[in-house]
Amino acid sequence: MKTEITKLLGIEYPIIQGGMAWVAEYHLAAAVSEAGGLGIIGSGGAPASWVREQIKEVKKLTSKPFGVNLMLMNPEADEIAQVIAEEGVKVVTTGAGNPEKYMTLWKEADVKVIPVVASVALAKRMERCGADAVIAEGTESGGHIGETTTMALVPQVVDAIDIPVIAAGGIGDGRGVAAAFMLGAKAVQMGTRFVVAKESIVHSNYKQYVLKAKDIDTRVTGRTTGHPVRVIRNKQVKEYLRLEAEGATLEELEKLTLGGLRRAVVDGDMDTGSIMAGQIAGLVKEEQSCAEILKELTEQAQKLMKGNFFDE
Repeated sequence: MKTEITKLLGIEYPIIQGGMAWVAEYHLAAAVSEAGGLGIIGSGGAPASWVREQIKEVKKLTSKPFGVNLMLMNPEADEIAQVIAEEGVKVVTTGAGNPEKYMTLWKEADVKVIPVVASVALAKRMERCGADAVIAEGTESGGHIGETTTMALVPQVVDAIDIPVIAAGGIGDGRGVAAAFMLGAKAVQMGTRFVVAKESIVHSNYKQYVLKAKDIDTRVTGRTTGHPVRVIRNKQVKEYLRLEAEGATLEELEKLTLGGLRRAVVDGDMDTGSIMAGQIAGLVKEEQSCAEILKELTEQAQKLMKGNFFDE
């Protein structure tokens, strides 16, 4: 499955692992890259020293390309951007802001820059400032989301820009991969499917919540605050939505969720933790290795794209 993205990034399969905070650390990133996809270290709100350490650990496990996701609201974003350049990371994905201020630094270090976008306007802006590709992420995704669905967003972004588009949001199997290509994408980014990978260090309680999730089990919190986040429903989500409906302030709501993702991922707290997952969670039913996931995805997609969809 060679595409513009596999050639651009030097990877075997057009599949990128999402840069999920607390989840996307070096074990998972290395496993995805070694299996032929693009593994990503998720910096989240971590310090630059942690990101540098993670990069060094990935290099011990694979010689294949991998990337770092820089959350631009990170207080140490400037330092992390420098670490990415210094450590020879091949790819950086970005979210929660505009990476334009780092473009010269990264281009001089031969880093491929792929921002996550949730609108056509932002995609155009990223192309103008020198991005190599963009990830068009629909509202079906887990974690922080936009408003437009993947099905609607991807073809509009594809039509609006000349650089390659990577589809994300609601993609969990080969059918989703094939559909993304039909919409004009040159690769896909997936998060929820990799949360339950065997190499994922996520607490077993978190994995079980994803594996047991039904199609209607995710909720979006924070719509009234301008910071919508998709999670699997639990006691914390129920309380959050109640307070939000009653008009609680952003400060009150953030106090409720502070540290919630770490509690879920590391501690396995399924009551007060934030169990971030996409709407596709209901489709994910098995814990597999990253190699098994990539093989299954590509084989399913290739079979569908070569098949005859119409009756004779």
